[in-house]
Amino acid sequence: MRDITNKLDTLGAFLLAIIWIAPLAFAVWAAFHSTSDAVNFRLLSSWTLENFSTVWQGAPWIQYFANTFLLVTSVLIGQFFVTTLAGYAFAQVNFPGKDIVFILVLLQLFILPEILIVENYAMVSRLGLFDSILGVGMPYMASAFGIFLMRQAFKSVPIELDEAARIEGCSRLGVLFKVYVPLAKPTYLAYALVSVSTHWNNFLWPLIVTNSPETRPLTVGLSIFAAPENGVDISIISAATIMSVAPLLVAFLVFQRQFVQAFLRAGIK
Repeated sequence: MRDITNKLDTLGAFLLAIIWIAPLAFAVWAAFHSTSDAVNFRLLSSWTLENFSTVWQGAPWIQYFANTFLLVTSVLIGQFFVTTLAGYAFAQVNFPGKDIVFILVLLQLFILPEILIVENYAMVSRLGLFDSILGVGMPYMASAFGIFLMRQAFKSVPIELDEAARIEGCSRLGVLFKVYVPLAKPTYLAYALVSVSTHWNNFLWPLIVTNSPETRPLTVGLSIFAAPENGVDISIISAATIMSVAPLLVAFLVFQRQFVQAFLRAGIK
């Protein structure tokens, strides 16, 4: 009976994997074939790079890539700064009401970002950051998930290392950056992958707060490029999509082992 259950579990996992990968596989197929060949699944048809050439000439993709890179980098730097300090405070610093404050921080996980769009829009407008990279990224620089992840990582550091650093004369910040941060590098890497992928694919907020090609990220640029009024060509749209997500796919394939191990070390069950 157990063998049958294991086989069913394996079969179910394979089916879920196929369902998950099917849209991406079709997008890859369509990107390298003409629309007629892609839709009709002509397996012996020739492959072509013409779709990518057409896509590259149809929009300022270099600007979109640069904007997206600046966006995810600025958000990640801000998140590292905030989550490092907050995670250390919740893990190793005793202060009145710490548990209550930590619960309030975790409540952010239950609030969808879309609910805060109106308030974020008003805040960005008051600060004069509308239609800017900083305006797009600023509302996300404090992350409850990141704070929780860093707290878990810092709590796993042996207290003996903390005490040894203090005996050597390190200040609290010195202990943080010389002991805790180096030992949490796998966790930083895992969180970086989550953050980058999230904000690389973020669409609704950048769509609202950007108005010009000089500030639009890839997701907004792709939506404008694929708008129905520009004509719908499944092969062209697939080529643009693959070009947009390729950096994330490569990053995940390269760092997937560190990604999984970091979450296991952080104590996420």
